[in-house]
Amino acid sequence: MYRVAMLSVHTCPLAALGGKESGGMNVYVRDLSRELGRRGFQVDIFTRSQNPKLPRIGQLGPNARVIHLKAGPEAPYDKNLVYGHRLEFVRNLKKFAERENIAYHLIHSHYWLSGTIALQLQSEWKAPIMHMFHTLGKLKNQVARNVAERETLQRVDIEREIMINADRLIAANPLEKAQMTWLYGADPAKIRVIPCGVDLDLFHPLPIGEAKAYLEMPKHHKMVLFVGRIEPLKGIDVLIEAMALVVREMDQLRKEMCLCIIGGDPDADPEQMDREMSYLQAMRERLGIADVVTFIGKRDQSTLPYHYSAAQVCVVPSHYESFGMVALEAMACGTPVVASRVGGLTFTVKDGQTGFLVPNDDPEALAEKLKLLLTNENLRRQMGHQASSLASRYSWSIVAGQIVAAYRDLVIHARPQVCCSDRTEPCATRLGCSD
Repeated sequence: MYRVAMLSVHTCPLAALGGKESGGMNVYVRDLSRELGRRGFQVDIFTRSQNPKLPRIGQLGPNARVIHLKAGPEAPYDKNLVYGHRLEFVRNLKKFAERENIAYHLIHSHYWLSGTIALQLQSEWKAPIMHMFHTLGKLKNQVARNVAERETLQRVDIEREIMINADRLIAANPLEKAQMTWLYGADPAKIRVIPCGVDLDLFHPLPIGEAKAYLEMPKHHKMVLFVGRIEPLKGIDVLIEAMALVVREMDQLRKEMCLCIIGGDPDADPEQMDREMSYLQAMRERLGIADVVTFIGKRDQSTLPYHYSAAQVCVVPSHYESFGMVALEAMACGTPVVASRVGGLTFTVKDGQTGFLVPNDDPEALAEKLKLLLTNENLRRQMGHQASSLASRYSWSIVAGQIVAAYRDLVIHARPQVCCSDRTEPCATRLGCSD
């Protein structure tokens, strides 16, 4: 029985999507762990406790569970401050493993905060590390518009340290592999390119009438959809500007279309409301489209297929994305995607086939593509069909198979360990041996 310590320190894979620190990485960790569990791997996901009322151990699926560890305040917390509680996290993780009499065959860490925990565990456990960054600090700094949006030098330095010391790095696409090599000096030989996956049992095309009825939408309403965290990096302000241009040129359809924004907490008190949410709500008022732009807050992932399937188009206007999970989910539901021509989106979205790629931070170009998909139903259906066909190549069964192959390769070439008879203990060949 093979055991994986999956580290997702700053955000829980069970959190509702669209929150301040919950997004594509949560989905990735959760769905990969479930698929690994179905394949017989024993996966423990370690994350920081943000609510003392939740069970310390939660079952995610067969052979997969989430362990909430105390590290700092048991409440939502600035992820950069979580770094100061890393030693407490490590102590409590080691206590859990000792109490359960578990030894892990490998450590699979996500994001730089988890990577620094993995390095500390590696020195004692002698277990190999596979790491995925999901986003890179240097790239986020390249698109930051002010000091508040910049990532810390500490993060960048730690990312470089992880690239030096981790045994294997996972890049979501060839561009991310090149960026790790160019910007951080990572050894390309230790980087494996494996894309993110999508749950095709959940995300698949639904009849548009059925989806609209579920959401209580008028039959003839045309919806432009955004799904994601409410933060400047996501380019929602560009989307709202583009929507204002669309409304200006298609005013006769004003009452029949809307921009639906999923994410954040739009009903928070003014004193507690996130700065970006407050800015975007004021922006729609200033542009005179408050009746068109609707913020509906966080949504459980089980409802997202209805939103995707009911939409004419899903928009991903980010200034930076390492992959673009939302784009892939929308495509799996047969919905065309208009996305910024940045990062991993240039691999996920096929321009002119499954949607359109537009220049970053260009509301005029975005508005033109939105108008095209809002008015040309034949094009929308054709692109939607091609989108769902392409998304089928990213099923978790396919992607997890590539991850398992990377696991086997990793442990076979890791430093040999003394083999022991106890099946809970790592052995010399570990994942390379027969069960």
